[in-house]
Amino acid sequence: MSTFLNSIQGVLIIILMVAVGYTLAAKHWFTENSKKLIAKLVTQIALPPYMIISMTNDFSKSELAKLLPNLRYPVLSMFILMGISWIVARFIKVDPKQRGLFMSMFFNSNTVFVGLPINLAIFGTKSLPYVLVYYMANTTIFWTLGVYFIQRDNPNTQVKFNFVDGIKKVFSAPLLGFIIGIVLIVLNIHLPVVLSKTFTYLGGLTIPLSMLFIGISVYDAGLSNMRLNKDSLGVLSGRFIFAPILMYLLVAHSDMPNMMKQVFILQSCMPVMTNAPVVAKLYNADADFASIMVTETTLLSLAVVPIMMILLN
Repeated sequence: MSTFLNSIQGVLIIILMVAVGYTLAAKHWFTENSKKLIAKLVTQIALPPYMIISMTNDFSKSELAKLLPNLRYPVLSMFILMGISWIVARFIKVDPKQRGLFMSMFFNSNTVFVGLPINLAIFGTKSLPYVLVYYMANTTIFWTLGVYFIQRDNPNTQVKFNFVDGIKKVFSAPLLGFIIGIVLIVLNIHLPVVLSKTFTYLGGLTIPLSMLFIGISVYDAGLSNMRLNKDSLGVLSGRFIFAPILMYLLVAHSDMPNMMKQVFILQSCMPVMTNAPVVAKLYNADADFASIMVTETTLLSLAVVPIMMILLN
């Protein structure tokens, strides 16, 4: 019961912060450049030190050794979802010009801007390493296979699987922060007080700025543009039905900590990645469809999370 109440409180906190971002965007406080700046502040300035300080404060070398092998669960889950997305796309007759984007949104989730603050609000900082393991798998697959599928939607684009570019995207600032945290733990290095406090203050920007970003994105997409059709319902089924059920089946009988199971299941049913519309626009795919699905899944996730916590307890 206490976990359920924590989940309700956590989601309410998230909703209030998103509402602040939405309200300020409605008052035209932000431009498109402002939105890009907030995204950069989160991913390149706030999140890396947040990961370093949280990893070194809340995790030990022995726990780390038990943690990393569980990376196989989200990887396996996303590859299976990839196959399911292909079947669903053909069953509901998704337009070939949207099929790659549809599949990418079906099997990738928003593990940072939504997944991270929701898990921290419900489980606290102890959940961070588990969130980051899922993040490693998710970001790697999105920036390689996910982007490749989106590229294929434009018949005028010469599609090629660029492994080097994908790896450059994978080794982003947040992941490098995670890796630095691991190195510090393994080498038993303690940060100086000055650095520790600086990282703590900078890391504190992560959650509020993430929520402001989501509120701005929801406003920009426009609630009036929300629609339910076979394609959007297909993406929603992937994010909120197929993904959590599959992850539950994969981890239910594993020997990983119970919190890790819950985090993996929650991460699997997070919204569509905020990068999806950006990539779609870059390769002349259907960026409007991607933006709408980011908004729809983000709003629905705020209702799905408490339901998931009831089912998991």
